[in-house]
Amino acid sequence: MNWRTIIYVVLLVSLTGAKALPRTSRDVAGKTSIGQRFSQLHENNFKAIALIMFAQYVPGGTYGTAAGMAERVTALGRSCVAAARDSPDCLKPLDRIFFDTICQEKNLPKIADCCAKEDPERNDCFLSLKNFSQGFISPLERPDAEAACRNYSQHQQPLTAYFTYEVSRKHPFLPAPTILSVALRYEEMMKRCCGGVEGPSQHLEECFQTQAPKVVKPVREDALRQEHTCGILKKFGERTLKALKLTQISQKFPKADFVTVHKLVLDVADMHKDCCRGDTLDCMRDREDILQYICSNQHILSSKIQQCCEQPLLQRSECIIHVENDDKPADLSPHVREFIEDKGICERFAQEKDTHLARFLYEYSRRHPEFSAQMLLRIGKGYEDLLQECCKPGAPSGCLSRGEEELRKHIYETESVMRTSCDIYNEKGDYYFQNELLMSFTKKMPQLTSAELIKFTKEMTAIGSRCCQLGQDKLLRCAEENLDLVLGEICRRHLADPINPGVCRCCSSSYAFRRPCIGKLEVDESYVPLALTPGLFAFHGDLCTTEEEKLQHRKQEMLITLLKYKPQISPEQLGSVTAAFSAMREQCCGEANPEACFLKEGPELIKRSEKMLSA
Repeated sequence: MNWRTIIYVVLLVSLTGAKALPRTSRDVAGKTSIGQRFSQLHENNFKAIALIMFAQYVPGGTYGTAAGMAERVTALGRSCVAAARDSPDCLKPLDRIFFDTICQEKNLPKIADCCAKEDPERNDCFLSLKNFSQGFISPLERPDAEAACRNYSQHQQPLTAYFTYEVSRKHPFLPAPTILSVALRYEEMMKRCCGGVEGPSQHLEECFQTQAPKVVKPVREDALRQEHTCGILKKFGERTLKALKLTQISQKFPKADFVTVHKLVLDVADMHKDCCRGDTLDCMRDREDILQYICSNQHILSSKIQQCCEQPLLQRSECIIHVENDDKPADLSPHVREFIEDKGICERFAQEKDTHLARFLYEYSRRHPEFSAQMLLRIGKGYEDLLQECCKPGAPSGCLSRGEEELRKHIYETESVMRTSCDIYNEKGDYYFQNELLMSFTKKMPQLTSAELIKFTKEMTAIGSRCCQLGQDKLLRCAEENLDLVLGEICRRHLADPINPGVCRCCSSSYAFRRPCIGKLEVDESYVPLALTPGLFAFHGDLCTTEEEKLQHRKQEMLITLLKYKPQISPEQLGSVTAAFSAMREQCCGEANPEACFLKEGPELIKRSEKMLSA
């Protein structure tokens, strides 16, 4: 199976063809049969999509089962093209064919209840089986390099198909273009490392270590973005998602008029609804429709996307997402005072509230590519609150004019927070900056495990590394938008297993104000500190490791335990305990038997520390 051909052809079919795998209502209206779709895609391409479908809808099945179902549907498509196009099976809607095939299987987990239902309830039932909660799972384990290459040389095509199945099974909401893209990168890695006719690369392990991140990173990032967007839609609703997309699209295409931007916002929101429901086929079709529209209307959207639109459709989406914003129109005024100074503002607000607010957000966003989408949403909310207050009967004259001063104040406060964080990062570096974050977030969220706290703060530290070197025109957007992804992870963790009331309030009340809310959280007063048990602080010879990364990780685990034991510890007390620990470590690691030394000195350190902490 030529996967490069599959990936390109399946995404370059005509727009009419792209609409041929829709929901039941669209299937009936479009009268597109499995035979027509099979002819448009060709056999191998059709089979690839079928494999993804079955892996995503039956994640508890096996590769053999999914591949067998894909073969049967492909055989049906082949027969419908060849001779039997008028048979009842060939005239069924495509989604019904897929679900009928699943329901013919015996002993598949959890499907009996769904198969007992009629369409469209059956479709909804299958969608409900998909589960986001497992998070990102790498499709690449650390293989034995030589064994992997032997397997690849003997089973090249089935191996790539199996990899595609694994990615699809582990990520049932991941869009098909992303899965097909990562399959291509996987095959390129195997070819590069395992070699062609010349034989395997001389440095197999090194090759896999270098190439594997190039395969995993894009799918991890796409999965995180998808889960993040779906989390916003689920928690805060369609209105918030549309507002977020309005700010992003207005920044990306500042020359586009409001009507065009509004159309894109609605289309993108509809796409995310389909993708977040798990409608694999509709999700892919929606994405293709949007890309087709964007690339057909470059002249009114952006001068920066021509190169993206010349790429195969598979690369096109990612290219447009990451391409720089278009230049602002030369005649665009720097201010939007008409939204405050015009006499008919309150009347327009009363008559068409959402449209008026959307126009404000559009005009303000296209003028400020340096602001984060979250900050623009806060500005939009501030403007809405201002109108609600100042448009009341009896509101004082000049009420609206104070909006500009409040806006300047919010911008200054947000920029100050980011500058201060970057000043600390630039002064302390990765390790000590992460420790500062650990101290803050362990006090805010002591219910998180050490592994979770280290993971989240490491991701935040990486944001400092990526964004704090940028100029002022890019710093705020880079920092807050990336931080928003991490806070989204924390809030989804809270949704799965509640952390504490403070986190609940910040994760539930407002998407735009989530970052400032979490930033203002202090020590969780509801938390019951850990009791001092004999095994709470254990010191062993692993503290003498010369591997700096392992030592830093061990120290961070002990710091978290200390903060969970004494959440109210002062900086001075922490400094004293840290100094005493460092002295003990230096002493014991210098002795012939460090383990015996730690066994003796550890309890003494705990006693001295207790006195320091109770002083």
